[in-house]
Amino acid sequence: MSDTQPVDLATIADRCRENVQMEQGRVITTVDRTVWADSSRLKQVFENLFRNAVEHGGPEVTVTVGKLTDGFYVEDDGAGIPTDERNAVFEVGYSQSANGTGFGLNIVKQIVNAHDWQIRVTDGTDGGARFEITNVNFVDE
Repeated sequence: MSDTQPVDLATIADRCRENVQMEQGRVITTVDRTVWADSSRLKQVFENLFRNAVEHGGPEVTVTVGKLTDGFYVEDDGAGIPTDERNAVFEVGYSQSANGTGFGLNIVKQIVNAHDWQIRVTDGTDGGARFEITNVNFVDE
């Protein structure tokens, strides 16, 4: 990816929260790192993950953006994703929701791959879904 610039993860996560209808939901940002990224595409990553959390966790979902040693995560306190469906969630057209298009998480994966990052889904701290994005280049490294 050639259009990268320093992007503060907390700032972009907070801005993306404003663009997603969460009603009583909230975003908790505990990450204080700056990454090399295409800011408009990283914005799509956060907005799609936030929308996915609301779609599957409800309007009062809590989403946490936190740091990992080599990246960051976005997790929610919703229902989570069954282990046997975790690889499928990134496929085009896959959706657990009648109103879902099946494109959101596929777009997330494409953007992550374009940055030469990696993504995996696991269990969140409170039982929801946790998307871990790793192999990230931090500005201060």
